[in-house]
Amino acid sequence: MSRAVAQRQHKSKIRLAVGFGVLGVTLLAATFLVPWQTFPDPVLWVAFAAAFIYFEWNSVEVNDRLFASPSIMVLLTAAVIFGPTGAVIGAGAMAALAVVTPADVRERRWFQPVVNFGQLVASAVIASTVLALVVGFGLPAGGTSLDAGLWRIALGSALASIAYGTVNYRMVLFIVSRVYGRLEVRPWSHIAAILLPMTGMGFLGGMLGATYLIIGTAALPLIAVVFFVGYLAFESYARLREAQESTIRGFIKALEAKDLYTRGHTERVARFAEMIGKQMGYDGTQLERVRWAALIHDVGKLAVPRELIRKRARLTEEEYEVMQHHVHFVEDLLEDVDFLKPMIEIATNHHAHYDGNGYHGGGHEHGDTPSKEACILAVADTFDAITSTRSYRVALTQPYAYAELRRHAGAQFDPEVVEAFIAAMEKSGHSYGSTIELTDSEARSLAEEGLDEMRKADQVHGRDFPLAPMRRGVNDG
Repeated sequence: MSRAVAQRQHKSKIRLAVGFGVLGVTLLAATFLVPWQTFPDPVLWVAFAAAFIYFEWNSVEVNDRLFASPSIMVLLTAAVIFGPTGAVIGAGAMAALAVVTPADVRERRWFQPVVNFGQLVASAVIASTVLALVVGFGLPAGGTSLDAGLWRIALGSALASIAYGTVNYRMVLFIVSRVYGRLEVRPWSHIAAILLPMTGMGFLGGMLGATYLIIGTAALPLIAVVFFVGYLAFESYARLREAQESTIRGFIKALEAKDLYTRGHTERVARFAEMIGKQMGYDGTQLERVRWAALIHDVGKLAVPRELIRKRARLTEEEYEVMQHHVHFVEDLLEDVDFLKPMIEIATNHHAHYDGNGYHGGGHEHGDTPSKEACILAVADTFDAITSTRSYRVALTQPYAYAELRRHAGAQFDPEVVEAFIAAMEKSGHSYGSTIELTDSEARSLAEEGLDEMRKADQVHGRDFPLAPMRRGVNDG
């Protein structure tokens, strides 16, 4: 991270900390000042506050810097039990106590506790206020039957859950985007799969509170069990996501061990593909699909003979045909990995041309136009091939790569994708490739000679990367 970026982040943190700190203090003070709010039973409040704090401290990361827990269920269970006259003040006070985690203390973090204070108190106060207004003031403090107040609890819990989830998510998104920006945080995917269960847990929490009002303290063991089941659901989701990422990383490591020239290639292609997708307005789930397809796009080379991958002379026609088939080997290797199935079609068609030429993967015939995601991957892969040192050619310049992409736009590449990539790259201010102007033939000749100055000019691999001749093409993968 550059010094200028670090300074901008620090200033953003100060502004956000002040804003969210003031917001949290203002809302919390308001709950103590409104005349119709009285603090709930201290024993019950302490029990639910302890549960809320426990789950907040043990939140699991379900997306990059996005954490989730069943604390919304705890909050709304408590709010129903506290009743309309104690819900807001009790929920706000619970949220205020959960903001400083053990990790904050260990790492001496100041920013996270302050902004968490603001967003947690705001989420809790708004949600509990919605609940209190819907339930109204006529509900008895306890009961032994399903009286007329139950439907109001159900409706209030549903609306309060939606309010909590919306406010909490939008505030966290605002904080993360302002501090880290779009380049440092992976786009959040499958948000519906996270927010819908969270909303459902909030509604369930309200119903658990109603159960307590009906049968009393005998319901507390059941309530505690449901809380932990909710936590295990988020934990299982987080572990599944980590297992999926680990699986992909394992394939990449195996490929890089076999082919030195792919070292770092897959990550760069994934980064470029994400940049294009963002520029084209893709949402988080679409961007994740493109990114994962980029990470597996060369996995088929694991089935290509090592001596062919590392061959130091130009490939024969037969050998070139074998290399072309590495896209089909992706299907053979990954067809039984369920979570990667949507990405296989993209990965296997990254050498298919926009005009229907090139070589296609399964499900596509010569003449078919590849999917937009495959077109994105083709541009990202080609740009990295041009701007990094390969066995057959030293790295070329970034402007040269732009010119090649535009020259082949409409035939090999989707013109819209090409322009989106160049616009995104220029916006980022990043630079790849050599600093020395060369033609393709000069770059191939210099690769054969292995000139030391060309190693120095390679901004991707560096001076110690091996150079040797190999094969042909704008991008031979």
